[in-house]
Amino acid sequence: MNIQQLYEFCLSQKGVTEHFPFDEDTLVFKVGGKMFCLTSLKEWEKGSPSLNLKGNPERNEALRAEYDAVNPGYHMSKIHWNTVDFNSDVSDSMMRELIRDSYELVFKSLTKKIQSEILQSEN
Repeated sequence: MNIQQLYEFCLSQKGVTEHFPFDEDTLVFKVGGKMFCLTSLKEWEKGSPSLNLKGNPERNEALRAEYDAVNPGYHMSKIHWNTVDFNSDVSDSMMRELIRDSYELVFKSLTKKIQSEILQSEN
């Protein structure tokens, strides 16, 4: 997966917006105003890209045990976030699954009203 594929995949999820809330380097994807995926553009340019993704705490631990590329979230809650390195032992299909899981976790945390607005705006 390259940066363009990541960008298109994230934006293909319902209600997703892109932001640079911290600096011009950190690309953040949000749903309902809440972050679900962060990445450093400079790291993509250097050839060492990674994503910060939200996850279920129990599954986060299991993923960290199973994959070398999955580590506690960099500059994030180590319980709820993972940093997942590209170009390691996580396949592109697994990366897409982890992105979808992060999106779904954040989407489900939104109020029913915001969830409904997002779903209706996509129709």
